Amino acid sequence: MGNQTRYCFALDLKEDPEVIERYIAHHRAVPADIIKSITDAGIEVMDIYLTGNRLFMIMEVGEGFSFDRKAKMDRENPAVQAWESLMGTLQQSLPWAKPGEKWVLMDKIFHL
Repeated sequence: MGNQTRYCFALDLKEDPEVIERYIAHHRAVPADIIKSITDAGIEVMDIYLTGNRLFMIMEVGEGFSFDRKAKMDRENPAVQAWESLMGTLQQSLPWAKPGEKWVLMDKIFHL
């Protein structure tokens, strides 16, 4: 774990306890091909936290990581497209998200 860059993102789930439970259940058993797509993109750590219906994701990536490369890999991977489509039925964009944007990159405002 040499030089890593950390990115933090936020996204909301639909405000429905059943939807939230389904999302949690899916993430307790993420398919192997989805895990592989994440690690193949150069993501070394990915943690998702939940409070209420708000999701917070921490991603740590190696030097070779590129958002553009990951997006291209995801577009070309039918398993990722199916997973994203399924997750999209449970998620809702943040009010300040750009059109079509799901996970919103957060700004770091403090460090100790």
